[in-house]
Amino acid sequence: MLNEALINDVLDEAMSYGADFAELYVEQTQTQSMDLVGGKVDKANRGQDFGIGIRLFQGTNSVYGYTNDASRDNLLKTTREIASALIGPVLKKPLNLVRQNIMNQHLVQTDLNDVPASRRVEKLRQISQVIKDYHPSISQSAAGLSERKQHVLIANTEGTLVEDTRVYTRLSIRAVASNGSEMQTGAYGPGALQGFEFVENLDTDFFANDAARQAVTMLNAGLCPSGKMPVVMDNGFGGVIFHEACGHGLEASSVAKGLSVFSNKLGEQIASPVVTAIDDGTIKNAWGSLNVDDEGTPTQRKVLIENGILKSYMIDKLNGRRMNMASTGSGRRQNYRFAPTSRMTNTFIANGNHTLDEMIKNTEYGLYAKSMGGGSVNPGTGDFNFAVNEGYIIRNGKIAEPIRGAMLIGNGPEILHQIDMVGNNLSRAQGMCGAASGSIPTDVGQPAIRVKEITVGGAKGE
Repeated sequence: MLNEALINDVLDEAMSYGADFAELYVEQTQTQSMDLVGGKVDKANRGQDFGIGIRLFQGTNSVYGYTNDASRDNLLKTTREIASALIGPVLKKPLNLVRQNIMNQHLVQTDLNDVPASRRVEKLRQISQVIKDYHPSISQSAAGLSERKQHVLIANTEGTLVEDTRVYTRLSIRAVASNGSEMQTGAYGPGALQGFEFVENLDTDFFANDAARQAVTMLNAGLCPSGKMPVVMDNGFGGVIFHEACGHGLEASSVAKGLSVFSNKLGEQIASPVVTAIDDGTIKNAWGSLNVDDEGTPTQRKVLIENGILKSYMIDKLNGRRMNMASTGSGRRQNYRFAPTSRMTNTFIANGNHTLDEMIKNTEYGLYAKSMGGGSVNPGTGDFNFAVNEGYIIRNGKIAEPIRGAMLIGNGPEILHQIDMVGNNLSRAQGMCGAASGSIPTDVGQPAIRVKEITVGGAKGE
């Protein structure tokens, strides 16, 4: 992407203006997307992007800039312009770049350039047809496919020189049910750090049928009662609550500045003893995985919480300086336009010893949240609210009637202490997480869990 002589010259130039660390991030990305609505192609796009990010540290201060021009003169000029923000003595160190030959843990069988458009259209039409055929009340089907091939080169004055290629493939499946006066939707978005073989090996009929089932079920559901009650949250995307309400608070970007409710709490009991939570960027072909993070550090499996005890944070290079702690391979960014910061990869609550059936049977009255939706959270306090896409009342230890309009309202740190049962059916789901360094692929996950008491906002009083 860039020759080593030029990389050396740019990093050397950066260190001539008072920086004590310099980093070069070079990226070339190819994208392909296609969307079908009602079985017909609605849009299809292809694109390419290229750019170079330059970041300098001076102590715990950082400056960042980027350019699309890879010529020698422009890179040196851009570096000088970025470095002009620094004031201080020049402490140049000898630069010795060592190319790292990383082992690719995430093998790809089918390059996106080898897949004809007709093959994509055929697969998406099959998904649309399964949705359409599910029930007469299905009024619309939508299926989309997004693919991205990103090649990066990362070099810095610590001697790192590494290249990596990431290939992402994700489906978007959406069903709409209507009775003439209102509509309800069901959706899935499975994805992987993998090529088109991910789609071909996926049980797309299951996801299409289940999205349609969810839409039809919620169309005929009653309104959710409100109040405080036990809630059983099912596996998979249920983990979005931990991701949002707790995971962001364990990122060094907030911990290092004392803005997190979990700052300075390593070794303390912050959750119920049945809770163990992990962030693992090494899972093969997982949506949130990477061989190396966007600072060139190998990703890790990090136990964040073990039996309720806070064990570690997710740390990038800059915030690691502020905390006097090493990077955990958690520096991530959307692309070269963003400076990296600490972010999650595949974050989930680990398996426990109970079953979903045991949780339901041990709940006299409460809410079963089978499928979670979006929400909002205050990372400084952990206060959150999340929608339940598919919910059911639990009565006398059994799943009863479906309900809609449910919202879960609470506080992340408090909810961690309220979890009294953790299931053994761990599953993960895929999403895009937005923060200061842009939107990145992340997995959320958990087995089914039971929260002893949480506020449920509903459409009617009880």
